[in-house]
Amino acid sequence: MVDQQRASALRFEAERVQALLHALTIFHLLPRRFSNADLRERLEPLLGRRLTPGAVTYDLCRLRLHGLIKRVPRTHRYQVTQSGLRYALFFTRSYDRLLRPGLSLVLLEAVATNSTLRASFRQLETAMTDWVEQAKLAL
Repeated sequence: MVDQQRASALRFEAERVQALLHALTIFHLLPRRFSNADLRERLEPLLGRRLTPGAVTYDLCRLRLHGLIKRVPRTHRYQVTQSGLRYALFFTRSYDRLLRPGLSLVLLEAVATNSTLRASFRQLETAMTDWVEQAKLAL
């Protein structure tokens, strides 16, 4: 909360949040900072759909209230904060390098691989199923 304004959460797994974080990693290099239109131009290809300026304004507000960006005084431009860049790099790399590949190994039956991750996940599923069945018997 900043100046009594509340900001909705930036859910890690949300496609739109991941697109926002990817855009921030690009914008930290711009000398003129970035605007609503710049962000919209980057987000639309990542999301595969058109966005209204109002929707992007909403995203800018959320990013600002969470401290990932700050507004450049007396302009309609924004800059990525140092902590915003660190958050963006950490979360985009975690998602792209760990979560997405790991989930594809675990969830997609079409993937023909016998990875240790998939085997471990099957063991976890079996153990959880057994535990739930035992809990029902105890009731």
